[in-house]
Amino acid sequence: MEVESLGTFLKTRRARVTPAHIGLRTFSTARRVPGLRREELAQLAGVSVGYYTRLEQDQAGTASPQVLNALARILRLDPAETTHLHNLALRRAAAPRMVRHQRERLHPRVLALLASLGQVTPAIVLGRRGDVLAWNRTGHALVAEHVDFNAPQDSVQRPSIPRMFFLDSHTRALHENWDELARIHVAFLRFTAGRYPNDRRLAELIGELVMRSDDFAKLWATGDVAECTVGTMHLQHPTVGRVNVDYQVWLQPDSPDHRLEIYTANDDSSADALRLLSSQAAGQHFPEAASPTAAS
Repeated sequence: MEVESLGTFLKTRRARVTPAHIGLRTFSTARRVPGLRREELAQLAGVSVGYYTRLEQDQAGTASPQVLNALARILRLDPAETTHLHNLALRRAAAPRMVRHQRERLHPRVLALLASLGQVTPAIVLGRRGDVLAWNRTGHALVAEHVDFNAPQDSVQRPSIPRMFFLDSHTRALHENWDELARIHVAFLRFTAGRYPNDRRLAELIGELVMRSDDFAKLWATGDVAECTVGTMHLQHPTVGRVNVDYQVWLQPDSPDHRLEIYTANDDSSADALRLLSSQAAGQHFPEAASPTAAS
C-alpha cells in the first residue's frame, strides 16, 4: 500500500484554500472547485499550469525546494505540513523500495530517563509506529490498565496505541475528548509516514486501520498533517474517575524515533486521582518498568 503521494497531498491542501483566504479577487460566482483552481495556484507559485498539473498527477519528477516552498506559502501550510510536503517530494524523487524494518530496540539512556521519573509521574515510551516500547506502573494504569503490564516485552504483540485508539472499545471509552485526539493521532501518523516512506510495517498499520475503522478512514481522507508534542487528555478512568492530564513528548537525540510521553495533572482533583492511581499500581508489586530489554 502506498500511504500517500505528493499529488494527493497537494490536492487536499488546494481544496481547503479559497481565493478569499489569500486575497485573490475573482469575477465568477460559479466555481466548480471548493478551493483554488490549478491555474490560480500555478500562477501564484510562478510555475506553468502544465507543470503544476503534472505535480498533482505525480508525473513531474523532481520538484525543487523553491517551488515547494512557494506552494507551501500559498497553500498556507504550517511547519509540519511544509516538512511533510518536502518529504513527499523526496520520496517521489527517490522512489524508495518498501522495507520491513526490524522490531525497535530502546536505547539504554531512554530507559534510564524513564526510570528516573519514578512511579508517581505517568510515562510511556512510544516507537516510530506508536507501539508501546516501555511504560512505568502509573503510565500503564492511566492509559491501558486492561492490557497486560508486561506486554511491551513481547516484540511481536506489543500494545499499539493507534490500534487501541481506533479498534479497542476500552480505550475509546477512556477518552472523553476522543474526537479531538483521534484527529491528532491520524495527522501524526501521516506526518510519520512522510518521514519514513519505505517502512512497510507502518504502511501495513495504516492500511489495516483504513480497512477496519471507518473513523480512521474518514480522518485519513482529510489529508491533515500535524506534529504531536503537547496536548490535553480528558479521561473517564474506570478506577479513579475523571482525570484531566496534559501530555508532553520528549525526544532523545540518540533515539529520534522514540518518544517519551509524560502526563501531568492540570487540576487539583486530577492530581489526587493520579496519586491514588500510583498508590494502587504500586501495590500490585510489578517490576519498576516494563520494557523490551531483550527484544529487537
